Amino acid sequence: MQAQQSTVDPSEVAKFEAMAAEWWDPNGKFKPLHMLNPCRLDYITRQIAGEFDRDLSAPAPFAGLRLLDIGCGGGLLSEPMARLGADVVGADAAAGNLPVARVHAEQSGLAIDYRHTTAEALAEAGEQFDIVLNMEVVEHVAEPLSYLTATQQLLKSGGLQICSTLNRNPKSYAMAIVGAEIVMRWLPRGTHDWSKFITPDELYDLLSQAGLTPVDRKGFVFNPILWSWSISERDLSVNYVTASTKP
Repeated sequence: MQAQQSTVDPSEVAKFEAMAAEWWDPNGKFKPLHMLNPCRLDYITRQIAGEFDRDLSAPAPFAGLRLLDIGCGGGLLSEPMARLGADVVGADAAAGNLPVARVHAEQSGLAIDYRHTTAEALAEAGEQFDIVLNMEVVEHVAEPLSYLTATQQLLKSGGLQICSTLNRNPKSYAMAIVGAEIVMRWLPRGTHDWSKFITPDELYDLLSQAGLTPVDRKGFVFNPILWSWSISERDLSVNYVTASTKP
């Protein structure tokens, strides 16, 4: 395979490295992800169970499945997947995130293969996975199509990719940037670049161009009264998630 140019944006990597030590603080700079995580996990586990005919009530239901958590950060998704029995590789372009992830996994008694690498480098090395979790990463890369093509190459035939991101519209600007970064101060100013947000139709088109078959999309909706997240069939106006398969 020809060497692929990385789609990593160094300025985006630096943002998350600066926050690395706070990954596991539920009241720190990653508070929004901690709040969203149960909702994300509900969607992810149901999609995997449906695609691979697994019983979520069984012990280690994802045993025998090799899973890549690309842009794994501190391991907020890698650890639950490992607990469910998957063979997990957590990859991140931000080297500063990985010591935090490794220490927390060790303290939790979990064997997770954390690597400082990129999707392109893994694809070039010929790595293959049953599942790729690609959560809140595509809005931070330099070239989304090239990046998604690399994640597609990482999937085995019949494999499943879960990809979430942020919609691009006035509401998402108000919620994700004005609300989360300026008013609530959940995230440092400049964490997100609204111009890099991707609409659901654009993401479906990019996934298709990358060689994947989109099969589902749902919204993650925050309720400020109940202070909780839920999955929506119709409301994809801000946060949303997609599932796609490799033919």
